[in-house]
Amino acid sequence: MNTVAEKRSLMPRIVVLSGPVGSGKSTLASDLTDRYGANHIRTQEIIKSLAAQAGVPLPNERKALQDYGDLLDEHTDGAWVADAVDKCIGDSADNVELIIVDAVRRLAQIEALRDRYPARVTHIHVDAPTDVLESRYEERKRSAGPLQELHSYRDVALNKTESQTTSLGQDADVSIDTDRCSSADVAIRAAAALRLDVSRSARLVDVLIGGQYGSEGKGNIAYFMAQEYDLLMRVGGPNAGHKVPTKDTAYTHRLLPSGTLANSRAKLLIGPGATLDVQLLLKEISECGVENTRLVIDPQAMIIEDSDKAAESHLKSTIGSTGKGGGSAASRRIMGRTGGGEEPVRLAKDVDELAPYIGSAADLLEETFRRNGRVLLEGTQGTGLSIYHGHYPHVTSRDTTTSATLAEAGIGPHRLRRVVMVIRTYPIRVGNPINGESGHMSQEVDWDKIADRSGHDETVLRDNEKGSVSGTKRRVGEFDWVQLKRAANLNGATDIALTFTDYIDKQNEDARRFEQLSEATVNFVEEVEKVAGAPVSLIGTRFDKRSVIDRREW
Repeated sequence: MNTVAEKRSLMPRIVVLSGPVGSGKSTLASDLTDRYGANHIRTQEIIKSLAAQAGVPLPNERKALQDYGDLLDEHTDGAWVADAVDKCIGDSADNVELIIVDAVRRLAQIEALRDRYPARVTHIHVDAPTDVLESRYEERKRSAGPLQELHSYRDVALNKTESQTTSLGQDADVSIDTDRCSSADVAIRAAAALRLDVSRSARLVDVLIGGQYGSEGKGNIAYFMAQEYDLLMRVGGPNAGHKVPTKDTAYTHRLLPSGTLANSRAKLLIGPGATLDVQLLLKEISECGVENTRLVIDPQAMIIEDSDKAAESHLKSTIGSTGKGGGSAASRRIMGRTGGGEEPVRLAKDVDELAPYIGSAADLLEETFRRNGRVLLEGTQGTGLSIYHGHYPHVTSRDTTTSATLAEAGIGPHRLRRVVMVIRTYPIRVGNPINGESGHMSQEVDWDKIADRSGHDETVLRDNEKGSVSGTKRRVGEFDWVQLKRAANLNGATDIALTFTDYIDKQNEDARRFEQLSEATVNFVEEVEKVAGAPVSLIGTRFDKRSVIDRREW
């Protein structure tokens, strides 16, 4: 174990707070401790402990604490606070990174800390107008806390040391007037001054997006990449199924991130823009063995009701919709803002069964960013199904591009590092169960031609190519180069993940390295890179745990 001297050499950061009684020191200390995992040193508790060690009976009242604190200053020239910090560091099993000292009342106390920890002490002074302090003190007295308070705020200020605390503002590195501020405002201002939050230039989010009509193989790619991330996040709704190659049999995720079973240490997050089928989600949580300490669902996520599914039933035969209710729920969310509509709007926070998982997506993201944690944000469906950029009306009920996915998650574009756009060698669309038609495809082709070109069994292709959610047969088309260029531009693709290369040549199933792919496949990859203006960094050769050739340089 490290000695105190060795730990001190590791240079913890020490934040000392000063200010008159009622200025908000303890609230600020608690907020910073909760938010940043600091060690919180309360000088009131140190005074009580030192008095007990000296055999001095000390009543739990403010005046007694003031007087004994003055005595300690007289005997140690203020060094007793620095001694307490040394003890905190020495007693800690781990290296101490941040210490909040709540609070100092003399300049000598601060100088003793600066002598022992050069350049590591930041002094924050908080204050407020006298009338505000008086009002806060009266409120504190009414709250009947454990500490016996004096009769009035003026009595508090009769202590000579206390009366001089305002002057410490001249020494402070940071001074904050807490009047006309909430406690959260003060904490944000202090954290900004201390630069405790990760830089806004830190790009920690990678987005996985579909570049065609969905079913591009995003689940397989997300499952492969998941081990590299601290937080896995998904938006969208249950109308998109992402199949992953788990050990024993394939599993299809409908609402949880596709890396859930690939990386058990990663936290899971469902963002505020998601639409949720409660029973489906609970079933998936149970099947995947997800604890409530691991999964966070934002309270703003929208709940799909049975009436939403019923309202979409006719869309199955008109536009080939999956009819899972996401679009109807999104519509009700918009139209129900004034309380209108037959079905009340329910958000995730209104569902008792989801209560153990409810938490702020913004808070978890900020916490992850503060630790420089990596986030994989998984989009659903594909760019060609975007309500704005697809061929209307055969589109889904939301925008499916990178920018919309970030918006649904609540992540600013300044956090974006990579956009991995997943495309397949032959784009598909789920067919309409009535007439097979479900929207635009550039050049539709039959499965027998693909089987003939690739060496695959046509029957196997047809059996495999069914919607993971709808179960209906898929239409397939020739690779659409116009679509590739447009999707790469819309999504800001930095990388391409190319899947189903075995549909070019079945022998690609055995490829483990790029040079083992067929010559036609290598040529195809090179042309994709030219048209997309982005490298093909990941290549899927089949549906399997070891099916991705990784060519990334990041």
